[in-house]
Amino acid sequence: MTELPPNLTPTMRPGGPRPPFRAVPLRLLIPNLVTLLALCLGLTAIRFAFEGAIEWAVSAIAAAAVLDGLDGRIARALKGTSRFGAELDSLADFVDFGVAPGVVLYVAGLDAMKSLGWLTVLVFAIACALRLARFNVTLEDPSMAAWRNHFFVGMPAPAGAIVGMLPVYLRLLLTDASNPPHFVAVEIAYVLVVALLMASRVPHFSGKSIGRVPQAYVAPVLIGLAAALLLIVNFPLQSLVALSIAYLAAIPWSVRRYLAMARHNG
Repeated sequence: MTELPPNLTPTMRPGGPRPPFRAVPLRLLIPNLVTLLALCLGLTAIRFAFEGAIEWAVSAIAAAAVLDGLDGRIARALKGTSRFGAELDSLADFVDFGVAPGVVLYVAGLDAMKSLGWLTVLVFAIACALRLARFNVTLEDPSMAAWRNHFFVGMPAPAGAIVGMLPVYLRLLLTDASNPPHFVAVEIAYVLVVALLMASRVPHFSGKSIGRVPQAYVAPVLIGLAAALLLIVNFPLQSLVALSIAYLAAIPWSVRRYLAMARHNG
């Protein structure tokens, strides 16, 4: 029997069995931890909704949307992207931006329409699932033109959650307003439109296409971001209403820009 060199253990024998576990670099774990934190916020939003703390539930979903925008950028910055992370992100997004907003919408007012309100929540969650599934398939399409990376196909799930809860923000701001049935019917129609936008192929601008800021604009951009952050902290509901309306208003511009680039690139 051939003896092994003193610095070579049996598990290190050439052609021998591999160790049962391999080390995972820390740079792969950090983005996944951010994703799991966002998932915890989405689940906590559901708890807040059941406890009647609707404003806290909205805040938790908004914070999850911020983390969702960061985890991918952190992964790319650390070169820690992985198939596992992409799948985990999709599962967390479905809970954070499909299930949690639906529960908040139902508890905050759609429950007045009983089964019709719940059916609306189901359609919203299904549209979010379809949107995420299509996004995953698009990532694996090598034939997609480079210019199309500037756009999302359908409303992104985080945007769908924030924009879809616009009726909730208005309810919280108009606390003394009555709750007539026709107002709930308008809410249902609005949520269904947002669900349709998520499941549709309407192009939306992608924030991932934003590159570096020119040096001459660094100071104005920093001032603008600081002002926006202060507004969101001091007037969260009003800021969410403004963001939702601004996003909806930008959709026609996104479509127009997409068609122009499609004609230019053949």
